[in-house]
Amino acid sequence: MTAPEILNLLIGLVQGLGTITVFLLVLFIGVCVLLTLTKFRSTRNSLTVKSLDELVGEPIHYLPPTTPRGTVDQLAGSRRP
Repeated sequence: MTAPEILNLLIGLVQGLGTITVFLLVLFIGVCVLLTLTKFRSTRNSLTVKSLDELVGEPIHYLPPTTPRGTVDQLAGSRRP
């Protein structure tokens, strides 16, 4: 083998490993994103139930992040009368 053949072989090896790495990263990130998006759908009309409240109660309405929450005393509920 001559020097240019070895150089071409090394360049091909690096290109192949780079291509495989990029393909696996895109595949892994794509699968993770697709599986995460299913958590945000409503399960009201689905066979999967996330909680009993969702099954028998009113639909869950989440507050927007801009809603004022007020002050909270975390220890108030633990005091005995």
